[in-house]
Amino acid sequence: MPYMILAAALVALDQLVKYLVVQHIQPLGHVPLIPHILELTYVENTGAAFSLFSEHTWILAGVSLLMSVVLAVAIWKNFFRHPVGKVTLTLLLAGAVGNLIDRVLRGYVVDMFNVLFMDFAVFNVADICVVVGGIAAGLYYLFLSEKLENRGKKTPGEDGKADGETDADR
Repeated sequence: MPYMILAAALVALDQLVKYLVVQHIQPLGHVPLIPHILELTYVENTGAAFSLFSEHTWILAGVSLLMSVVLAVAIWKNFFRHPVGKVTLTLLLAGAVGNLIDRVLRGYVVDMFNVLFMDFAVFNVADICVVVGGIAAGLYYLFLSEKLENRGKKTPGEDGKADGETDADR
């Protein structure tokens, strides 16, 4: 339950920021946020990252919906049992849902964060959730899940032997 509350809070933050940008900045307008580092730029993105697949908004919406369902089930069914693993999936879920809402209601995703010191795509809160969650989930799976999830380890008595008993003792 706390993971769904976190996901809902992140989706609400994403939608709030998008609402404020739409209400206060003209499309392709710019508002400085951190001088020479970050500005708010209102972009209507019909595609995915870097505007890839920009003519396929409904396919992207379908993929977002499918991934949202898969991630929600993974959290519910304890794909990762450790809280760190669950938070990574929660971030991914929040990002997928945040952009899904835009694709369904608007036909495009509202992006606003524009990094000024390098050439990079304009992005939003949901995108941050997807990127941070994706990287964190990958690192968690590769480096921490075996230790923190205790998968594949037998608990005492699972193999039919008493604690400390070996095959030679039988």
